[in-house]
Amino acid sequence: MKDIDLSSLDLSSIGAWPMPVKAALIAVVCIIVLALGYFLDTQKQLDTLERARIEETTLKKDFESKQAKAVNLDAYKKQMEEMKQSFGAMLRQLPSKTEVEDLLVDISQTGLASGIEFQLFKPEAERQIDFYAELPIKMKMSGTYHEFGRFVSGIAALPRIVTLHNISIDEGKGKGGDLSMNLEAKTYRYLDEAEITAARKAKQQKGKKRR
Repeated sequence: MKDIDLSSLDLSSIGAWPMPVKAALIAVVCIIVLALGYFLDTQKQLDTLERARIEETTLKKDFESKQAKAVNLDAYKKQMEEMKQSFGAMLRQLPSKTEVEDLLVDISQTGLASGIEFQLFKPEAERQIDFYAELPIKMKMSGTYHEFGRFVSGIAALPRIVTLHNISIDEGKGKGGDLSMNLEAKTYRYLDEAEITAARKAKQQKGKKRR
């Protein structure tokens, strides 16, 4: 190649060029074709392949997750059934609208049977919460620690759900040095379909008014 004068080469007679020059020209053309092929076609195919690999990994993980759920489907169904039964049992512990008065009588009788003396027994307005209503009852009573303990145990033994809140005990001014206890009891009842529908409509209308 050193002895070849490149300036004397004629493009119109490439076939007559020396073999080393033609070989070099072919090599250059091949490199250009390969480079163009890579940037114009191969690179796009490699990008597509990489995206396909990522998608394959994602789909594989998704498949494994769904397969695990499918394998445990029976266990999930059993768990769901147990949850429904548990929820149903709890719901049955909530009195209906007609049973609330009887429950209030039960709470009062539990107190009297424990030996305490009521100074205040005041049911307040219901508060509707989702599918149930909460009925707070303000109570003030006098008695001994043991009598208060029997009252609390009796409330816990009732077949309906009653919870006690904001309990405070002070020295009483009554007979025999009895103590005074203030508390708020809460009982609950489930709402019927008509009440739930009415509550939802009222909530929606309130939201519209705010807008």
